[in-house]
Amino acid sequence: MITAERKPITEIEAMLNPFRRILVVGCGTCVAECAAGGEKEVALLSSALRMDARLKGRKIEVGEVTIDRQCVYEFINELTGFVDHYDAILSLGCGAGVQAVAGLFPKMPVLPGLNTKFIGETKETGLWIENCRACGDCKLGYFAGVCPLTRCAKGLLNGPCGGSKNGVCETNPDTPCAWQMIIDRLEGRGQIDLLQTIFPPVDWSKYEGKGPRKIEREDQRSGS
Repeated sequence: MITAERKPITEIEAMLNPFRRILVVGCGTCVAECAAGGEKEVALLSSALRMDARLKGRKIEVGEVTIDRQCVYEFINELTGFVDHYDAILSLGCGAGVQAVAGLFPKMPVLPGLNTKFIGETKETGLWIENCRACGDCKLGYFAGVCPLTRCAKGLLNGPCGGSKNGVCETNPDTPCAWQMIIDRLEGRGQIDLLQTIFPPVDWSKYEGKGPRKIEREDQRSGS
């Protein structure tokens, strides 16, 4: 899932300062899971904005709504009809959600309330770990489900660096060595021979350098 963290309240207030009627829009999927932009977070932030405005003697109107997904136009359409009542939208979605909402309402200022962080997993309650860089050329089948590009501090594809100790990365005592994890898993499966494969340097053009990427599936498009 996409993880995010709420921007500092001072930054949010500075962005909203020119506006008096603000619609805070949450997203009910990824950022709700990481406790950054779901219905609860929308309510807490809206309350904080109203309280701060009251203390400063500033009159504002803050509306609240949470849709299932800010990155899917069918759900964004739910905002049509009452969004015109507001001067600006404060999106508690990821960067893709902010841009999708802005694309559907091009005359409306759509401001980001979150900083999008990474693709990760919910390790446990209150802990989210980055596991994927969306490189466009997944090789997890060779590495026992551990991505060395993401989880190795040096992004090594052809074996460990030799600097880890007791299964811990030399860069951070709280970070497990990804290559130790890979080797242990493959040995446990009897698949250690997979590591004889030598990989060339990463082709980062699949990841960056050619503008925004897209996936197009004709069998999924309307009318197919």
